[in-house]
This record gives sequence, C-alpha cells and structure tokens, in this order.
Amino acid sequence: MINSKQRNKVFVVIAAYNEEKSIAKVVESLFDKGYKNIVVVNDGSKDKTYSIINKLNVYALHHPINRGQGAALKTGIDFAHIQGAEYIVTFDADGQHNPDDIDTMLHTISKTKVDICLGSRFLRKNDIKNVPISKRILLKGSALVVFFYSGILLSDAHNGLRLMNRKVAQKIELGDGFEHASDFITEIRKYKLKYVEVPVTILYTDYSMQKGQSIFNSFKILFRMTVRKILDL
Repeated sequence: MINSKQRNKVFVVIAAYNEEKSIAKVVESLFDKGYKNIVVVNDGSKDKTYSIINKLNVYALHHPINRGQGAALKTGIDFAHIQGAEYIVTFDADGQHNPDDIDTMLHTISKTKVDICLGSRFLRKNDIKNVPISKRILLKGSALVVFFYSGILLSDAHNGLRLMNRKVAQKIELGDGFEHASDFITEIRKYKLKYVEVPVTILYTDYSMQKGQSIFNSFKILFRMTVRKILDL
C-alpha cells in the first residue's frame, strides 16, 4: 500500500499543448489520488491552457513557442530533478492515463529496484480489448521498429506513462518531438538502465484519440530515427 509520504517523493510531469478542455480534470485526478507535486509545462499553447494551469496549485512552466512534447517533458523532468524529486512520472495531458497506475509503478520500482517503470497496455487481456485495432497494429509495428534501433523489445514502446528514479532523470536526453518515446528506450540501452514493463489502463475517448499520434507522425519519427542512426555510425 502506497502512503502519502511515498507519494510526496514523486513529481508528476505533464506536457500540455492546447489542452484547455482536459488539463484541469487531469490535474484534479492526480490531486485526488494524493499526488501534490505536479509540473505542467505549457508548450506554446494557442488556447487558454497556460491561464488555466496558472490558476491551479501546480508548478506552471512555459515555453513561449511550441517546441514539441519531448522538449516539454525534458523541461519538466529537469525542473523536478532540481526540486529534489526522488521519482518522476511522465503523464499525458489528454486524460488517457489513470493515476491509480502510478501507485502500481511506485510499488514496483521500490520492490524491484529498477531504474524505470514503463507502462504497457498489452500485458493484461482486459486492457488489450480497450485498444482500437488500428492502434494495436501501429503500436506493435512501432515496438518492432524501436527494437531494430535499440535492441530492446517491449510490448508497448510508445506508452506515455513512465516512472523513473533520479539517476534516469539526470542522464536521459530526449528529442523535441514525438520521437522522445523511442529516445527513452535508446537511452535505457545506452546507459544500461534496469527497467520493467508495468500493466496500465489507457482510457480512449474521442478527445484523446483526436489528440493522439497519427500514422503520418509515426513515419516522421521513423525517418528521424533512421537519420540519427546513420549519423551515429
């Protein structure tokens, strides 16, 4: 059972771009679960996102221009590290993630002594049923691509819910855009970090599906990963 003392060691980092419809509810769901150290990075939103988070009891950070989800997460992770966070969670702003799963990850990382817990929607049958077929195909294909470039085969390589310790937060470098999800995996390989996948539930709504990653973006990520792989040779 996770207590308030353990939750106080956790900082939850949220990258938000044009999330005025969801961000307040997401933050409140974390507060209700007992997570009080919440860092919301407004990534150059053109709507009311920044004004909303400024009224919430969170660390409200701001990018004056839209730099990308990876850059926003890195800003939040670095800030949380400076604040002395023992553990840092990355959490989506569109309402897809369940705060209850953070407790599971916190228990897992404390028990197993791994460096990072990676959420997976493919480890429980009931969770898999919730994933649209087109999304399953895209995610499984992405997992194979990430395996090709990193040597690490995961069941769900592009899940935005993760919990890491301070060592990971200090070491990792992330690309600015959606490719940051793959960067987490390549950094795990680079620094020989201990990791484990943890089952999580993803809530798919019309809103979250609209905000999710498109097939076009997936091809862009593949192209960028290929270029970076070539440059590293």
